[in-house]
Amino acid sequence: MSVGDTEKTTAAPSERGRLDKRRAIVEAALRVFARVGYAQASLDMIAAEAGVAKPTIYNHLGSKENLFRHVMTETAARANGKTLEVLDSFPNEVDRLRPGLEEVAHKLVACYCDEQSQAVRRLLYAEAVRFPDLFDEVRASGPDQFIEALAGRLARLANAGHLRIEDPVRAANQFIALVYEELPTLSTFGSRPLDPKEADKVAVAGVDTFLRAFGE
Repeated sequence: MSVGDTEKTTAAPSERGRLDKRRAIVEAALRVFARVGYAQASLDMIAAEAGVAKPTIYNHLGSKENLFRHVMTETAARANGKTLEVLDSFPNEVDRLRPGLEEVAHKLVACYCDEQSQAVRRLLYAEAVRFPDLFDEVRASGPDQFIEALAGRLARLANAGHLRIEDPVRAANQFIALVYEELPTLSTFGSRPLDPKEADKVAVAGVDTFLRAFGE
């Protein structure tokens, strides 16, 4: 659960304290899971990282498995909120098409490189055998929503005659793939920082390829 400013402002002090503690547990758990993996992580380690007593974790989020699932879906949903904000700069006019898409691509790269987003991706792949259903849960709380929103914007550009697109959802997936494809290799699957210049080149090249395929 991502807590908005209004909720923080109107919540009673005790409720704000509870929400803050819950957020601290979730963020501490993500750090511990990312550092040692699900199997090696313990609630004692997470409690120490969060600065809370172990029973507090049980009271807020239950068992280690429930905590892990919650951490993954909540962090993905929170990251998706930031990613959806990227579409605020999506171009609506043909004269802004290339620069606007490049701006979107640069911001998507920045979201991809976010430390928490990278941690969720690494954990999702590492624990796929143990939690085979979690991939779909995480996608539902994040990427699927963004793809749908991006597809809608691409469809409007196509309807206005600025792009040649028959399947907006597929085109949205292809745009993201073109922007993201080189990033795992360049960052050694999130284990080292991306060179900003290389990331910029990937974003620009992705947009160029997309427009060659779908541009009028």
